[in-house]
Amino acid sequence: MNSRRAAAAVGAGFLIAAIAVPAHGQAYQCQVPRSVWVPEVAREGPARQVPVRGYTLALSWSPEFCKGREGRAAQRMQCSGRNGRFGFVVHGLWPEGHKTWPQWCQTARRASPAEVRRNLCMMPSASLAARQWVKHGSCMVARPETYFKVTRILWNSLRFPDMDRLSRREGLTAGTIREHFLLANRGWRADAVGVHLDGRGWLEELRLCYGKDFRPAKCDARRYGAKDGTRVKVWRGL
Repeated sequence: MNSRRAAAAVGAGFLIAAIAVPAHGQAYQCQVPRSVWVPEVAREGPARQVPVRGYTLALSWSPEFCKGREGRAAQRMQCSGRNGRFGFVVHGLWPEGHKTWPQWCQTARRASPAEVRRNLCMMPSASLAARQWVKHGSCMVARPETYFKVTRILWNSLRFPDMDRLSRREGLTAGTIREHFLLANRGWRADAVGVHLDGRGWLEELRLCYGKDFRPAKCDARRYGAKDGTRVKVWRGL
């Protein structure tokens, strides 16, 4: 998909959603560093070019991700607390194929420090942003700026439930999280909201499923994750 088509598709796909909800994701503090170093990305795994049939917006729950990583230099922006306190952040926007996904498509372009810095409140890791562009974005569009623009449009169309309040609810389930996500986001459907847990039942990610037109679409089992009745624990980072 070329740059213009990608931006047009996501804009058309979320015209109704953008009208229905305020254009921002969630309220948290975020202080962006003045300078950003963007590492080179070495390809890991085989290149795979297959037709794109849809997309996944993976949203990491920061308190869980940062548990035990607070002092690591590589996660300083997201986890140290010096640059703010994060809730959900973007792990990546991933193209999907038929029973597989495209990855590591050929590109000579790198995400610039200015572009990465622009998106750090959404994706608070320069190394992650660089890798997501090379591994996934290169299979969607020609330029990293377009990849991050599309990601921002999707991100800014979302609102999130009060996870602090939900985390204190007895008997919290994956279905309850889906229900509250739908209450905050008109136009979404429960089968398009993947809830992913670690092996001990702690919330790790939401994976939002989109069709090729960037409208919410049913997740397959791999992306859907926990079933509605599955008990969930949410780490608040305290």
